[in-house]
Amino acid sequence: MVRPEKIKEVEQLTEKLSQANSAVFVDFRGLNVQLAEDLRTVFREAGVEYRVAKNTLLRRAAEAAGIEGLDPILEGPTALAISYDDEVAAAKEVRRFREKTGILQIKGGLLEGGFLEAEEVRRLAELPPKEELLAKVVRCFAGPMTQFASVAQAPMRDLAYMTAELQRQSS
Repeated sequence: MVRPEKIKEVEQLTEKLSQANSAVFVDFRGLNVQLAEDLRTVFREAGVEYRVAKNTLLRRAAEAAGIEGLDPILEGPTALAISYDDEVAAAKEVRRFREKTGILQIKGGLLEGGFLEAEEVRRLAELPPKEELLAKVVRCFAGPMTQFASVAQAPMRDLAYMTAELQRQSS
């Protein structure tokens, strides 16, 4: 018989998975109470929600949210780091915490509803900040436009130099 608490938990997880921009599934073995508090504080400051979930409930919530591919990673203790705004925040925070403590094994993740393997989550965590990526895009567009403006101005500039040189020579 299905208990009402479990139904409510599945509904909450389904809603969170549906609304998340990204999520990282981790194995949290070795996480003691103090480290768990530190983790939650760091995640909260970064806008990332951390939640431990039973694999069976998580599997049902994923099915209800239309997410496929989670079955291989839903073994052993599983927790979620969920980001609703920044696509890379959850992956970056998991990576930082792992580098600092050696705890949290990445199992896989979600990016806008699509499943990511653990290696793809690691690569996502290594991306530069959003502002830096946007600056690179702007530079890519600005460079050719600057060069074009310089080339377009060259004939007028050369004519002005030639006129000035002719005036200097005739004086």
